[in-house]
Amino acid sequence: MRYGAVTAVDDVSFTIEAGKLVTLLGPSGCGKTTTLRMIAGLEIASEGQILIGGKDVTKLSAADRDVSMVFQSYALFPHMSVLENAAYGPTVKGLGKEQAKQMALEKLALVGLKGFENRYPSELSGGQQQRVAVARALVLEPQVLLFDEPLSNLDAKLRRRVREEIRELQQDLNLTVAYVTHDQEEALAVSDRIIVMSNARIAQEGAPRDLYEQPANAFVADFIGDANLIDVTVKAVADGRADVGIGSATVSLPARGLGTGPAKVAIRPEALLLGAVGQAGALPGTIRKCAYLGNHLDIMVETEVGELFVVQYGVRDLLEQGAPVAVSFAKSGVTLIPPL
Repeated sequence: MRYGAVTAVDDVSFTIEAGKLVTLLGPSGCGKTTTLRMIAGLEIASEGQILIGGKDVTKLSAADRDVSMVFQSYALFPHMSVLENAAYGPTVKGLGKEQAKQMALEKLALVGLKGFENRYPSELSGGQQQRVAVARALVLEPQVLLFDEPLSNLDAKLRRRVREEIRELQQDLNLTVAYVTHDQEEALAVSDRIIVMSNARIAQEGAPRDLYEQPANAFVADFIGDANLIDVTVKAVADGRADVGIGSATVSLPARGLGTGPAKVAIRPEALLLGAVGQAGALPGTIRKCAYLGNHLDIMVETEVGELFVVQYGVRDLLEQGAPVAVSFAKSGVTLIPPL
């Protein structure tokens, strides 16, 4: 997708299998919403093809594609009741009033809004408005359902509940969904597959666990969850394993196709273990900060490889600033990545 000299979406190619929820994840301006709008027909691709159910829809208008979109703002009609909002699509398509009403009632019941038919959007909570938007998108039973940042207007607790409802609905109805968000936790929670975008291109795609545990590069490691990114040296490689020098410590990691020489490691905060000073194979460190966050501690530790962010679960006692510790590494959550 080009706007004059600017390429907003650059050589992006992927497939969404029927009945799967695939999330486009990335920071603002990476091209994810433009990609979604191209699927919807709200933007016409400058180059390439878009196929839905094997049919080339690249040049078709939004009305002629078998897709529905749930917008960030919900875009509900304030002067229409919940039922009228949900029945809007079939009505515009020219279906009879009674048939449109029945289709709308069926989908409103599906999203848990039975009994709310005569209310107006202003009389609903944010989560209920979101469900009306989903019911309206579902009423014509599109081949593809598109979500553009659907939870960004909700508070944190409601966001969790509504994302669970969207995921349950998608699985129960076997819907094919393209979902856009910049929220990593949301993407990990709802997706069959995640496509991470950066600078108008795909940085990596895969199952949520693969992206978290095996990031392809520093950008993905840093964007999906928290990661300590450290410059390291691969000392030796044999049988797919690499001996990696992290400061004065040496750890054995999957080589992931890398040879000897400079590299980086991405270390998840929960993969750093704090122990008593003098522990063999550990990095010496000093506690810089320690914050109590209910079910875990957030800890900053100064070491020879720089400041490391550590998360400790199930620990209630704060660690004293300036206290010496030894930092060792868990068996998972430490991943070798290319140096650039």
